[in-house]
Amino acid sequence: MEIRKQDALNYHSSGRKGKIEVISSKPVSTQWDLSLAYSPGVAVPCLEIEKDPSLAYEYTAKGNLVAVISNGTAVLGLGDIGAIAGKPVMEGKGVLFKTFADIDVFDIEVNTKDPEVFVETVKLLEPTFGGINLEDIKAPECFYIEERLKKEMNIPVFHDDQHGTAIISGAALINAVYLQRKELSNIKIVVCGAGASGIACSRLYVSLGVKRENIYLVDTKGVIYKGRKEGMNKYKEEFANDTHLRTFEEVLKGADVFCGLSSGGMVTKEMVKTMADNPIIMAMANPDPEISPKDVMCVRKDAIIATGRSDYPNQVNNVLGFPSIFRGALDVSATTINEEMKLAAVYSLAELARDVVPDNVVKAYGGHKMHFGKEYIIPKPFDPRVLVRVAYAVAKAAIDSGVAKKSIDPEVYKEILAEKIDKARETMRVIYHKARSKPRRIVFGEGDNQNVLEAVNIVINERIAHPILLGNKELIEKKIKELDIKLPANKFDIVDPRNNSLIEQYTKEYFKLRQRHGVTMNLAKRRMIHRRYFAPMMLQQGDADGLLCGITRNFVRSVRPILQIIKPREGIKDVSALVIIVIKNKMYFLADVGFIENPTVEQLASITFCSANVAKAFNVEPRVALLSFNNFGDGFDIETSVKMAKAVEYIREKQPNLIVDGELQADIALSQDILSSTYPFSKLNGKPANILIFPNLAAGNITYKLMSKIGGAQYIGPILLGLSKSAHILQYHTSVQEIVHMTATCVVDSNSEMYV
Repeated sequence: MEIRKQDALNYHSSGRKGKIEVISSKPVSTQWDLSLAYSPGVAVPCLEIEKDPSLAYEYTAKGNLVAVISNGTAVLGLGDIGAIAGKPVMEGKGVLFKTFADIDVFDIEVNTKDPEVFVETVKLLEPTFGGINLEDIKAPECFYIEERLKKEMNIPVFHDDQHGTAIISGAALINAVYLQRKELSNIKIVVCGAGASGIACSRLYVSLGVKRENIYLVDTKGVIYKGRKEGMNKYKEEFANDTHLRTFEEVLKGADVFCGLSSGGMVTKEMVKTMADNPIIMAMANPDPEISPKDVMCVRKDAIIATGRSDYPNQVNNVLGFPSIFRGALDVSATTINEEMKLAAVYSLAELARDVVPDNVVKAYGGHKMHFGKEYIIPKPFDPRVLVRVAYAVAKAAIDSGVAKKSIDPEVYKEILAEKIDKARETMRVIYHKARSKPRRIVFGEGDNQNVLEAVNIVINERIAHPILLGNKELIEKKIKELDIKLPANKFDIVDPRNNSLIEQYTKEYFKLRQRHGVTMNLAKRRMIHRRYFAPMMLQQGDADGLLCGITRNFVRSVRPILQIIKPREGIKDVSALVIIVIKNKMYFLADVGFIENPTVEQLASITFCSANVAKAFNVEPRVALLSFNNFGDGFDIETSVKMAKAVEYIREKQPNLIVDGELQADIALSQDILSSTYPFSKLNGKPANILIFPNLAAGNITYKLMSKIGGAQYIGPILLGLSKSAHILQYHTSVQEIVHMTATCVVDSNSEMYV
């Protein structure tokens, strides 16, 4: 995947600068609130903590706060770029903590290369944090720093560059050895790379049962052997092997396992040929592995292969480890992350890969069946089960090994962990993987728009569609060059309606469709050179599979040509529109927001059924609320509430298995507590609705536009419901990311996965 320099800079600088912010978790809207938050009320918890410091976990955010700390001496593949230059990476690590485990992070960049100064600085921060994640510190200093801090601090300290890769690759190793019918105690492992990850992996493999003398560590100077003087330190000395072998090529002969933590292209096909039968190759260098899986399979069909990349099977990704490990450690107020906790993480990941993969995970990865075997030895990074399994295993190991200050109820704790999973992220990944599994031709009506072009670059890199850019070819090519977007020529098309061989055919077809609606042949010709008419004709004639348009004009002007050319689906009388609102990691489906001014009972039912199918396509169980200004009558007998109540009855008659209720006020429909306590008879069964059906167009349209601006929500849509082809509208000035979301949605729709 090629990322433009400007894309990365825009991502980090647009809107609020950087990637993180601090928000209050308590109300601060009144003088009373302020008095509690600060003076004089704040003195009360201060005095309680003074008497019992452990109460900081009760009255402050300490118990869910991790410091990501670096001095910038070994940043990703960039090397020693300095503390401040490494800050974007540390912020990014904070985003991963929050996304995957709901852990808050302060990133701290310490401007020193002196290990002693670094250690003393971090030690002084202990009152603030529940845990310390050391990041991007060069070896061998990183070993000394972690050892000192673990010994001298009473909170978990974890250097992810060491232990993250070790834990994930350790889980992969256990399962690969099992599948290759080998024994950990008998295998020969060659570890290429003697930095933080290489040493940590070697240590962990010994803990798993590999004999220390069977591990051969290789660095840029060759094999690390007893008596070697050049480039040695006490950490490398730990794995100095008593051997006559000196080169990487020599030591790899007869090896059962290759563990690559170095750089791309280090291993050749000829070297792989010399390995033992049924070899295990973990080529984890990024972005390019030491040898590609394709090259391995050319010479060794009996191999199991893992890499650090997401586009190959068996991705060794640290995000499988550190968020869940810290989650488990924090939740029991562990004083350290010990060997028992790390091994618990290893075994829980290995066991999870052997379990049956549930449908929601299969759907999230495009519907491709996954089962334990050579191409599935570790769970997928976005498998939501990882947090529950690993965090629980780590918490239990902390308790069992005596380093936890709190205990847990296993079943209650697993439920709490399940609630922390970002449902909105998971559902969006469902759509992306579905689109990626069967990409389609999507025509963009405004192919010369900057946001569209930048989105198309992402769409191609994500492999979710084959874009067709509509517009003046010279202008589009000029803009692509100006924006420095490198689009591969065979991955997209440019179509100019004013200079196209299809114009005559499209004109005739459009005339046939609209001749009884006041359209003459001359008018058909004039309209067909315009993109807003040409684009839906491409769709109608089968020259494209989906359509996105409207970013430069209003909704009505954009949608009118579509409705003239694309027929409704069979059984659908009225087209409607739905938007998906994503806010606070939750997803809501709102309809109708675009067409039917005052829908009838039958139209409300049609809107509901179409909306439910969209939710199912996103792998969301539909829970529908028909909204009004009152709840279940409330003594009012007016037209709107009566209509919504009748619609509920009609919907239940037509689809009795659909979870639906109303009429309901919007706040009640979204309140689990009130639904459970006040309306226990509701068919929503105490759980909030995720599909909101509005009584009229004004209510729906105003609501979603307010939410998208005032509420800070993201939205996807409008998604047109009821058309026989996949055509959807981009709102005026839609953002790049929203265009990408809509493209994936359009692809899934074009594959008939949202049909009624």
